[in-house]
Amino acid sequence: MSEKNSGFDLEIVKKLAEMVKSNDLGEITIVEGDKRISVKGKVCLTAGASPAASAAVQAAPAPAVAANKEEKSSGNNVKAPIVGTFYSAPSPDAEPFVTVGKRVKKGETIFIIESMKVMNEVLSEFDGVVKEILVSDGDPVDFDQTVMVIE
Repeated sequence: MSEKNSGFDLEIVKKLAEMVKSNDLGEITIVEGDKRISVKGKVCLTAGASPAASAAVQAAPAPAVAANKEEKSSGNNVKAPIVGTFYSAPSPDAEPFVTVGKRVKKGETIFIIESMKVMNEVLSEFDGVVKEILVSDGDPVDFDQTVMVIE
């Protein structure tokens, strides 16, 4: 038997905390009836992170057009670190983080991927100029899919 505290199984809480830590997730929230628990971890993910838990979230396949653009692109490919929904701006009425032709610096937020109702900021791993953005706002993205090219 595992310990109980406030109606939540402590073993489950420990497992959730380990999932957040080992997969560099921003947060996991579990709701069971009128009980709710959130386990928070890192807020930002870099474009090189590869959480295994992203496989649990299903997304539509990337359009063939994006795959063709990916093959033609030269420069540094910025890939989706997790499965989710691409957002170019922090909110629908805000300016996008980056646009084609904009100079970016390493460590600067370049887009957001929403996964499991958590907004994960993706930081640039490169200094350079945005050459292409291969997905549109609100598009589903797969793990390791090229989202942007920076020269």
